[in-house]
Amino acid sequence: MSSALIRIYLKQNSTYHGKSIHEAVLELLRDSGISGATLLRGIEGYGTDGKIHTLKILEWSNELPVVVEAVDDEEKIRALVPKLREVVGKELMTMQAVEIL
Repeated sequence: MSSALIRIYLKQNSTYHGKSIHEAVLELLRDSGISGATLLRGIEGYGTDGKIHTLKILEWSNELPVVVEAVDDEEKIRALVPKLREVVGKELMTMQAVEIL
């Protein structure tokens, strides 16, 4: 059985049906039986718009980059891609083969 890691790159302040988009993604992954997922908050980053989103000591930004990562059976993750795409829209998603140790 091959395993895969999916990464979904989002903005902290993005929403989906009234809740934070990363919360919606985590709930979808959990409810779909994915073994586990982690939300990582970036301190600085930019996307296709080229605008740098950053957290500085005197500046509070609600547009910080966040990444949701999940690892499970590749087929299980691939089956979720259409539902995830519905939630995240055009945001970047990547998938790579991984070895679970």
